[in-house]
Amino acid sequence: MTVEPGRSGETWDSLPRIGAQDSFDFACAGCGGCCRGRRDLVLSGYDLYRIARRLGLSPRIVASAFCKSYVAPQTFLPAVRLTPDPKTGNCRFFEGSACAIHAARPLACALYPLGQSIDPVTAQIEYYVQTPLCGARAGEGRTLNDYLTDAAILDRAGIDARWAVVCTRLSAQLQAAADHPHFAAAVKRVERALYYDYELGDDFYPQFQQNIEILQLVLDRVLV
Repeated sequence: MTVEPGRSGETWDSLPRIGAQDSFDFACAGCGGCCRGRRDLVLSGYDLYRIARRLGLSPRIVASAFCKSYVAPQTFLPAVRLTPDPKTGNCRFFEGSACAIHAARPLACALYPLGQSIDPVTAQIEYYVQTPLCGARAGEGRTLNDYLTDAAILDRAGIDARWAVVCTRLSAQLQAAADHPHFAAAVKRVERALYYDYELGDDFYPQFQQNIEILQLVLDRVLV
């Protein structure tokens, strides 16, 4: 399970890995460059939940208003992509040269210019670094761990890892059932469990765990 590595055009395989204690002095300069012309932001369920909570709207309403839902052709999983502003082509939450939902920004935004990969078996997380298109230098002595901490990425790492593991398992199950007469209904049920069936007043992770437990029972009954 991967999150986009960045926007400079470098291929994924060419990006070097970077360890937690390795030097990493990138700092956001607040230019908004990574918010312009953005058409590639695929959200996790946790991303959508955080945005919904920030806006005070249900995840389904946020997805309907600001996103495109589709079935990813490689994984067969339902996916949600943040669509750009139709007038500017920029991120819909880019206002006045700043992010209007910065505290709830998606993981891909918080990571930039890093990429992230999560092993679907061990849940081990690795980070990659590309040449940034913008930014400033944070000074000597800064490490990757410092950057991840400041960007609140470590706070959510457990949820992101669990999301990757679950999605990998569901992807295999859906691919195996691609010709099943109830495949479309199963995909819709997976979409609800991953993205929409969340109460904003409750924490995401316990709801996610419960959703997946119920979902698995449904899939085991439907995809037979």
